[in-house]
Amino acid sequence: MILYLGTSSLVKMYFRETFSDIIKEWVRVAQIAATCRIAYTEVISALDLRYRNNDLTKSDYEVVLRKFSQDWAHFAKVDFDDYDAGMMIKKYGLTRFGAIHLSAAKLLKAEQKELLPVFKTLYHDQTDISLFFSSTDRHLCDAACSEGLNVLPFC
Repeated sequence: MILYLGTSSLVKMYFRETFSDIIKEWVRVAQIAATCRIAYTEVISALDLRYRNNDLTKSDYEVVLRKFSQDWAHFAKVDFDDYDAGMMIKKYGLTRFGAIHLSAAKLLKAEQKELLPVFKTLYHDQTDISLFFSSTDRHLCDAACSEGLNVLPFC
């Protein structure tokens, strides 16, 4: 399984929040965990905001920042199509970063289809590696479903 993480899901790997355990389990079982390059900046911004709002001590901030920075090397980083992201804003009324994440996931899905013959050659018993999209933003998930992506549900 390829798991695409929007920032709202990615952040939950570093903070104990609703759905954190579910997301950590999905990441654990995924063959590839991917996100858009902009997620690094978004997560650092979220960490910084929590620190400035006194939701994190300086020590906790540094620990989480170090852990995220180490983990970042293990994520597949995906680019996005700027035109497509703009169209996603117009089509679904998404935030700019939501649209960027959706565009990135769609690019990953397109690349996956191109690589399917390679996967079939390398992994005879597994002819498809499914791509799943994860975000805690319901509106973004609805748009991802409309764009043909498999969206992991939150209970």
